Amino acid sequence: MRFPEFSGEWEEHTLSEYLEFKNGLNPDAKRIGSGLPFISVMDILSEGVINYDNIRGKVNATEKEIECFGVKDGDLLFQRSSETLEDVGRANVYMDNRTAIYGGFVIRGRKIGNYDPLFFKYLLATPLARKRTCRMGAGAQHFNIGQEGLSKISLYFPSIEEQRKIAEFLSLIDERIATQNKIIEDLKKLKSAISERLFNAIKGDVVVLEDIGDVVKGKQINGEFLSESGKYYVMNGGIEPSGFYNDYNVEANTISISEGGNSCGYVQFNACPFWSGGHCYTIQNTTDNVKTEYLYQFLKSKESEIMKLRIGSGLPNIQKKDLAKFKITIPNISEQKVISAFLSSFERKADVEMNFVNLLLEEKQYLLRQMFI
Repeated sequence: MRFPEFSGEWEEHTLSEYLEFKNGLNPDAKRIGSGLPFISVMDILSEGVINYDNIRGKVNATEKEIECFGVKDGDLLFQRSSETLEDVGRANVYMDNRTAIYGGFVIRGRKIGNYDPLFFKYLLATPLARKRTCRMGAGAQHFNIGQEGLSKISLYFPSIEEQRKIAEFLSLIDERIATQNKIIEDLKKLKSAISERLFNAIKGDVVVLEDIGDVVKGKQINGEFLSESGKYYVMNGGIEPSGFYNDYNVEANTISISEGGNSCGYVQFNACPFWSGGHCYTIQNTTDNVKTEYLYQFLKSKESEIMKLRIGSGLPNIQKKDLAKFKITIPNISEQKVISAFLSSFERKADVEMNFVNLLLEEKQYLLRQMFI
């Protein structure tokens, strides 16, 4: 797929023709936390390009270290190590004239050739580039890539004018994705604020969770029986499914609450049947005076309070007896229906916006496959 004004063949070059590679700074812990912005793997993996103001960390560095480990506008930054081969060598670009420092788990590609920095970022994210980068990864428990491996990777480059055209086009899609994500974030914040005020003011009977339903702990499945896709997802703590299984143990339209891990207390409404794992609670057999949708909205609004029930430090968890005693305010059925319908409308709107984001992401991936030879 080409823009009509360009017709020349793309030329194959190694990364070493455009970049000079160098590993990053490994400071002692006392120097971290203040000073110059300090680029880490998290900055490489973040959405958008890296600039001076969005770098998370800071480090105190000497003048010699700044000269040696500083980054300049147009430099590429690569992830040296990863737990999975698919993520080794992920790259981002620094686009700022102010000096920042990069860390030891990062490899800098200093600009020595003529290229459009934003184009280079997109090029390194293409399926072909990722395939050739992953080939250079090595390791057992952790996968690593070095300067020599990066230097040998060869990719196809068009003229600088076509590079700029492609970069400008793809950046417009990224801007639209960022706008959509902001819309979704604002919807969630608005719903959260309205829920808090609404449930703090609601009048009704105050009961504990075990009075209106059964708190049921799930059944653990050995990880070797899970697959990456399937009909029934498995919730086993966490926010996302841990895999898929060929059976389910919980019916559709059931509330689940994470029992263990860093996200224990996370409240979710499950619209389809699923498998509840050993680190997941579900609320079942609710009484006739409680609408499941209302109960979900109430518990979701109190999610931060539920998370405070956690005990333990290494692997925190929520005890069933503590969750069962969590207090719920129950108004009459008609009021429950109005409240749940109103709050659910925010979630439906957020789902519509998220579907649009997913379509934009699919379009971007298609273009990355088709626009790069």
